[in-house]
Amino acid sequence: MSVNTARRGVLQARKAFTRTPRFRQIILDYLHSRRRGVVLASLAMLGVTMADLLSPWPLKVLIDQILLGKPASGSLASLLGGTGEHQRLAVVVVALSIVLIALLRGFCAASQLFQTSRLGHELSALLQRQLFDHLQRLSLGFHNRTRTGELLTKVTSDTKNIRDIFTDSLLDTGAQLLTLIGMTVTMVLMNWRLSLVVLTSFPMLALAVYQFSRQIKLLSRNQRRLEGVIAARITEGLATLPLVQAFGRERHEREQFTATSEVTLEESIRAARAEATGTRAIEIISAAGIAAVVLIGGLQAIEGAVSPGELLIFIAYVTSMYKPVRSLARLSTRFSKGMVSAERIAEIFDTEPEVVDRRTALSASGLRGRIEFRNVSFDYGDGKLALRDVSFTIRSGQRVALVGTSGAGKSTVVSLLLRFYDSRAGYILIDGIDIRDYQRESLREQIGVVLQDSLLLSTTIRENITYARPGATSAEIETAARLANAHDFIMALPDTYETTISERGATLSGGQRQRLSLARALIKHPAILILDEPTSAMDAESARLVEDALSQTQRGRTTLVIAHHFVSMERFDQILVLRDGEVVEQGTHTELLTHHGFYYELSRLQGQHE
Repeated sequence: MSVNTARRGVLQARKAFTRTPRFRQIILDYLHSRRRGVVLASLAMLGVTMADLLSPWPLKVLIDQILLGKPASGSLASLLGGTGEHQRLAVVVVALSIVLIALLRGFCAASQLFQTSRLGHELSALLQRQLFDHLQRLSLGFHNRTRTGELLTKVTSDTKNIRDIFTDSLLDTGAQLLTLIGMTVTMVLMNWRLSLVVLTSFPMLALAVYQFSRQIKLLSRNQRRLEGVIAARITEGLATLPLVQAFGRERHEREQFTATSEVTLEESIRAARAEATGTRAIEIISAAGIAAVVLIGGLQAIEGAVSPGELLIFIAYVTSMYKPVRSLARLSTRFSKGMVSAERIAEIFDTEPEVVDRRTALSASGLRGRIEFRNVSFDYGDGKLALRDVSFTIRSGQRVALVGTSGAGKSTVVSLLLRFYDSRAGYILIDGIDIRDYQRESLREQIGVVLQDSLLLSTTIRENITYARPGATSAEIETAARLANAHDFIMALPDTYETTISERGATLSGGQRQRLSLARALIKHPAILILDEPTSAMDAESARLVEDALSQTQRGRTTLVIAHHFVSMERFDQILVLRDGEVVEQGTHTELLTHHGFYYELSRLQGQHE
């Protein structure tokens, strides 16, 4: 019955693997590549099992054959025969055999621990790499729906639980099962009646293990979910720390975190209580079983039905047998927690990118930058159209502004152009080819992006600029920086281009960050340049420097600017006016003002004309 209980954890793992072919394949491929280590660990496990089975036999020989003088057979008889010095030599041999068995067990246990630990740590690192790679390829829609802290928990904590299964549980469970089976068979062969006394306690043990391990799995699932919530709140709290401090909301955030932490703590305590209750039940049943063997076996020894040495083996085996049973109960808990983690990781691997390359996708190289939207409609999965039947054409080399109120669909146009999402209806063409016929990576290499909130990495300025093109030369880096009006302020820094900036570029001004972002976009020589109002949050001098840089860099490439403020709109060849997901007007600044339409009203509200 205990064997069935242990198998249940294995069946849970098999069920999780069956539901997730990719997760299963990662595990199988890894084990196949490390088959030598698996074989060595299995052999070490057999050695540990053999040592556990042999360990009480020297004491039986000492009591029955040496001290009580019971006759032995074969070579053992010649060794143990006689008295005096010969008998003393036999005692020495028995003592040495105990040492040899201990050495065998110690060597095999150390080998097993080393091999399984290496397998577990390597698998954990592999899963983390595979998960991170898969998360990088998943569409923005998935990341917008999923909290970052939850993903962080899956990549770090859940992979650690999988590692623990391989490091501490998998072969350990096999060793415990083999030991249990070997001891049971040996006891049945020695005295089947006394063996029945031992076996009667196993159904109760199996029931206790089943009940509490099932409860542990349920509690573990809730615990893992709450840990994800905790991680998400920490991530969000650190990311919004300036906002929290600016509005004096530290106490509110602390109370919110404390409330979430208390719920997690309660769930952890419930899991610990359940595990302690199950352990106590198993200990009581085990003690009752040992007491029954001592009672019945002792009476049989008094009557001469069993020898003292045989009784000693029975008591040693029973004591040792309950140890594997208790270990299997503990390992069942680990398996339950590990399977919850496996299911959570498998959920990620089961998620497919919403935007994928077609088999016949082309490499987008040497683009001229002609953009065309044909009757494009799109929603973010909530049924509310962010774009509705949008059509427009941008000729190669044109400078075009996207304007409109918040939520009009400007950012959605850019997201579709970058293939963060695919349109629900209609077509988007670049140089006359549907962008779904381009390879995503090659398409994005042809597009440079400068966001309103410039994102910089916590590394050197050189590496920030070359992030879009790692192989760029020093001359190309400097050229891009000069085009972006960033070279002068970079040279004024202590280590110039080797200066390390803080996370998100917090040590630089807004204008400096934007100019670095522009240099990063320009170094890849994009055919299309997308700008999300890069000067909206700058002082006049910084804005002038960025505007000067843009006026130089826009020549010869298609430029699309999301404009929030209607300053210098005359420099655009075309203005697209969006309202509620539709293009309601398009034309030049002068043409749109003449029409006295929606653009005219927006411009008037900003005081851009009389």
